[in-house]
Amino acid sequence: MSHQSGVYVFCAIQENEPKTFGKVLLNGQEHEIYTIHFQNIAMVVSKVIDEVLPNRNNLIAHQQTLSEVMKRYSLIPMSFGNVFNSEEDVLLITGHINEELEKVFSKLENKIELGLKIVAKKEWIDHEMSQDPIIKKWRTAQKDFTDPASFYEQIHLGEQARNFVLQLEKEVERQIYDSLMELAEAGKINQTIPGKTLLNAAFLVHCDREEAFDQRVNDLFELWKEKVEFKYSGPWPAYNFVDIRLRIEGK
Repeated sequence: MSHQSGVYVFCAIQENEPKTFGKVLLNGQEHEIYTIHFQNIAMVVSKVIDEVLPNRNNLIAHQQTLSEVMKRYSLIPMSFGNVFNSEEDVLLITGHINEELEKVFSKLENKIELGLKIVAKKEWIDHEMSQDPIIKKWRTAQKDFTDPASFYEQIHLGEQARNFVLQLEKEVERQIYDSLMELAEAGKINQTIPGKTLLNAAFLVHCDREEAFDQRVNDLFELWKEKVEFKYSGPWPAYNFVDIRLRIEGK
């Protein structure tokens, strides 16, 4: 069985001189992590054998490499699985998008991505719903779907419950997300799990404001801790604020 070699791309950094970042284990084989250069842009890469599948070990290796590079550089992350046939191909695509990369670097310089998920506590959601007479009726009523009138009433009450949850999400967005945006350069609200996750947000924060941002998260947690759980994470590569990786994949 033949095996095809390639070049795996982790991220882009601004660097003129050749750099190395240790070694990485992809597809069960260890390879050096090094840079390929085009003008002021360097792609952080490693050699690889065959397609890199999204198994646990490969995913962890990808993320650990980005974390290592982040200790020394602002970076533009590439999504998992970008393999090129040769170093020449990497240089070709880097040259093609060089101007765009420079623009993204100016946006991301000295900034990090931080994530926050707000998960509702079941006891709090149940209590809030019990205070709404319409939803209380919906939750306690015997549902006879063989009766057309009852069926459509349940649809209406179900929509009322959905709207109730959406209002909670709006309240969390207003009180928590908007407050954190005062300290962020940019923010993005991602998809939530209705009735459970009330906020799933990413924030682009300047390194000089990271401590203040952390403190704001702590202050908000103290205000909301009886109602929700905070899942605060980062720093991460700025995946939520970079779309250039899609163009690389689509080369």
